[in-house]
Amino acid sequence: MPRLLIDLSPLRASAPYRRMWLGTSLSAIGTGLTTVAVSLQVYDITGSTFNVGLVGLFAFVPLVAFGLYGGSIVDAYDRRRVVVTTSTGLLLVGAGFTAQAWFDVGSVALLYGLVAVQNGLFAVNNPARTAIVPRLLPIDLLPAANALTGLSMGLAYTVGPLLAGVLVGWWGYPGTYLVEVALVAVALVTLVALPSIPPEGAVRRAGLASVWEGLRFLGTRPNVRMTFLVDLAAMVFAMPRVLFPAIGAVAIGGGATTVGVLTAAIAAGTVTANLLSGPLGAVRRQGLAVLVSVAAWGATIVAFGLVVAASPGPVAGGGAHPLLWAAVAVLVLAGAADAVSSVFRMTILQAATPDALRGRLQGVFIVVVAGGPQLGQLLLGATAQLTGEAFAAVAGGAACLLVLAALARYQPAFARYDARDPTP
Repeated sequence: MPRLLIDLSPLRASAPYRRMWLGTSLSAIGTGLTTVAVSLQVYDITGSTFNVGLVGLFAFVPLVAFGLYGGSIVDAYDRRRVVVTTSTGLLLVGAGFTAQAWFDVGSVALLYGLVAVQNGLFAVNNPARTAIVPRLLPIDLLPAANALTGLSMGLAYTVGPLLAGVLVGWWGYPGTYLVEVALVAVALVTLVALPSIPPEGAVRRAGLASVWEGLRFLGTRPNVRMTFLVDLAAMVFAMPRVLFPAIGAVAIGGGATTVGVLTAAIAAGTVTANLLSGPLGAVRRQGLAVLVSVAAWGATIVAFGLVVAASPGPVAGGGAHPLLWAAVAVLVLAGAADAVSSVFRMTILQAATPDALRGRLQGVFIVVVAGGPQLGQLLLGATAQLTGEAFAAVAGGAACLLVLAALARYQPAFARYDARDPTP
C-alpha cells in the first residue's frame, strides 16, 4: 500500500521546496475561495448571471496576455524576486477585495478590475514558481513533485469553494476576503525564505522578442510541443462542464445539486489519482503515459455521453435518476486520467526545456490551460445546442480520440520519450 500512495520524497529532499509547496497550497485555497466569493458578490449586486459570467472573461484575458509576456519576465530576472514581487501584488489585491467589501462600495466595475489585476499577477507568478521547481529538486523527483502540485490544486478547488460558501454566511464578504489575505500572507513568507534563483544560460531582456524566441524554440521541439497539443485535444473537444446544467435540468435531473455532484466528481478523480501516484515516479516512457491518459480521458467522456443518453430523464418530483451515479463514476475516472496526464506533461516540459527558457514555456502552458477549456465550453455548448447534450459528449470524446491518434501518428517519437534521456 505505501508504494501506491503519493510519493512525499520531494518534501523531504528540499526544505525550500517544502516551504514553497506549503505556501502555494495555502495561496491556491485562498484563490479558490476568492473566485467563488467574487461571483457571489457580483450576483448580490446585480442579480444577473450574465454579469457573473463576465468575471470569467476579466480573468481569462489577463491570463492569456500576461501568460506569454510574463514568461519572458521570469526568464530575465531572479525567479525568487519575481515570485516575491507578484505575491506581494496578490496580497495587495486581496486587501483591495477586503476594503471594497468592508466599505460596501458596491461597484461591479471595481470587482472586475481587481479580478483582472489578480489574474495578471497570477499569470507571472505561476510560471515563476513552476520554473523554480527543477532548480530545487533532482530530475527523478519531478513526477512526484508534479503529483504533489496536482494534489494541492485539486484540494484547493474543493476546499476553497466550500470555505467561501461557509465564510460568506458566517462573516460576510469582508471576513471572507480577509481569510484570503491571511493565506496569501503565509504563502509570501514561505517565498521570501527561498534562495536566490537567477536563470541559467544566456539571459534575454524581457519583451516581445524574448516571447518570440520562446515560441520559436517550441516550434523546433516536437516532444515539448506535443505536451500542449494533446492537452488541447482533450480540453477543446471533450471538456464536458458546460453540459452539466442542462443535464441536471432535463437529462438526469436533480438541478443544481446534480451540477455540483458532477463537477465534484472530476475533482475527486484528480485528488484520488494524485493520492495514489506513488508508482508514477518509476514510469520512464512518459510520452506514452501521456497518450494513454488522454485516450482514457476521451473514452470516459464518450462513456459519460452514453450514460446521459440512456437516462430517461428526471424521476418524479424532479429528482435525479439513479444513472447519475454511473455518470459520477465515469467522471471520477476522467478526472484521474487527466491528473496522470498533467503529471507527465508537466514533467516533460520541465525536464526537456533549458532553464533559460522555462519561464516562457510555462507562460505558454498557462495560456493552453486557461484557453483550452474556454474554447471547449464554446464548442461543446454550440454542439449541444444543435444536437443535445448526450450526443455532444459522445462526439467530443470521439473527436478527442481521433485527434489524439492523428497527433501520435504525426509525432511517433513522442511515444518513445524516455525520462532517462529527456530530449525536447
